[in-house]
Amino acid sequence: LPDEELYQQGRALAKEARYDWAIEVLSTIQDQQDPRVLNYLGYSNRKAGRLDIGITYYSKALAIDPNFNLAREYLGEGYLAAGRVDLAMNQLAEIAKSCGTTCEEYQELNAAITSAH
Repeated sequence: LPDEELYQQGRALAKEARYDWAIEVLSTIQDQQDPRVLNYLGYSNRKAGRLDIGITYYSKALAIDPNFNLAREYLGEGYLAAGRVDLAMNQLAEIAKSCGTTCEEYQELNAAITSAH
């Protein structure tokens, strides 16, 4: 299957909480440097309880595309899960610089930080 189709399948599996299956599908994608692929590998690992692995994937995605706000949102949520509100706030500030305080990624991470307090 083409990379894009595999990405869409992997993303859908991740959103359906089928994390290990999502990782399996996403890992077959030829372009492992696609920030979207790295983001959902991070998401799936984080949600499956492998927080450190998830954070590593988000960091790789952001190294390629520093303005990838969805990866910043998920990274912030990972930091919250690790009890690092300070690092989550840093990601929120980066999202605000990139797309303001009204974009979905800012709103979602801000809500997660607010509910973590």
